[in-house]
Amino acid sequence: MNLAMRDIRHNMGRFALTALGIGMLLMVVMGMAGIYRGLIEDATLLIDRIGADLWVVQKETRGPFAEISRVQRNVVDRTTVVAGVKQAREFVYHTIQREEAGTPIRMGVVGLSWPTDKGEWLPLVAGRPLAQGHYEMIVDEKVGLGLGESVMLGHDRYTVIGITRGMLSSGGDGLGFFAVRDAQAIQSDTSGEAIRLERASRRARVSNEDIGYSQPLLLDRASGPSSTVPALGPPMLSAVLVSLSPAADQHKAVSTISGWGDVSVFTKEAQRELMLSGSVEMAKKQIGLFTALLTVISAIIMALILYTLTLEKVHDIALLKLIGAPNRTILWMILQQAFVLGAAGYGIAYLVGQRLFPEFPRRVVLISGDLFLLAVIVLIISILSSLLGIWKAMRISPNEVLAG
Repeated sequence: MNLAMRDIRHNMGRFALTALGIGMLLMVVMGMAGIYRGLIEDATLLIDRIGADLWVVQKETRGPFAEISRVQRNVVDRTTVVAGVKQAREFVYHTIQREEAGTPIRMGVVGLSWPTDKGEWLPLVAGRPLAQGHYEMIVDEKVGLGLGESVMLGHDRYTVIGITRGMLSSGGDGLGFFAVRDAQAIQSDTSGEAIRLERASRRARVSNEDIGYSQPLLLDRASGPSSTVPALGPPMLSAVLVSLSPAADQHKAVSTISGWGDVSVFTKEAQRELMLSGSVEMAKKQIGLFTALLTVISAIIMALILYTLTLEKVHDIALLKLIGAPNRTILWMILQQAFVLGAAGYGIAYLVGQRLFPEFPRRVVLISGDLFLLAVIVLIISILSSLLGIWKAMRISPNEVLAG
């Protein structure tokens, strides 16, 4: 006769509610670990998939994802002639939030070096890659735009020609992929009044200089578009992506580019580490703290429940001792209840989590290693939480059966 299972059936209602509560706590613990894995995957998604061996960014910055980076367009040409470089591509990245028909649209804008990079590497679930250098975009399904829809960004209207899945920024926003020139136009979008005031300001500055008096034609030039002013360069890039030849010496290429005074260069692995040690590090500490607290709370609740169940069986345990039952029988009964409670809670956490985690606003990634580690932790919690009930059971005297 299995005393533990018989006692569980006798208190099925309380046991079921306790297992459900433990399961919900463990589900949150499981979800916290999954959110952390999701943060890592989102933060390193572009770095892993875009296929660049080196990232050339603004001098003394940490790349386009960690902070603002501004690189001249001529860096692409300079990088192309470095020994071992197979290809150099333009790259632009920034985040925007707009409103279309009363609906907010937020996305990370990625500028691809069209026509070299048309986005063929993207995991498309519908549509096609970029076919022209302007007015087309590929967006992740999380952005909320459908295939064929168009949206006004800046002074131009862009049409969705492709839909991806799982392409998110480190902040959890869906990514939108444009040609570099379109991404720069969106980034530098300025209202008509701001443009007029800037041109008037340039004209006023030139008119106050001697060159403005000696060369009046410069006043007209200063009042025109920025692209007609030689002193004003074209829009900056966020980074230059470098692909090396298979036989190239990466250290030599890095050394050559690092010698330039206007840029810094990072390998793919270094850029990935910068992301993980930057924005993800603080989230890791916070999630770890909440996970530890919830684990301790789960252990305390299980210990109290097992202790309460032991108190309710004082008469039964005393009777078992009176008829000569060995202590290991009583200990095994309490341990069995702890194991069943922990296993039931873990099963509920996993099953409910599989239904709820896909609905979370952030990506939740569950890997077998984390699930196994959590199972081991639940096993340890079950053993530790049973100690209080075992301690109480060992203090029960066989004479207490006479107390009724």
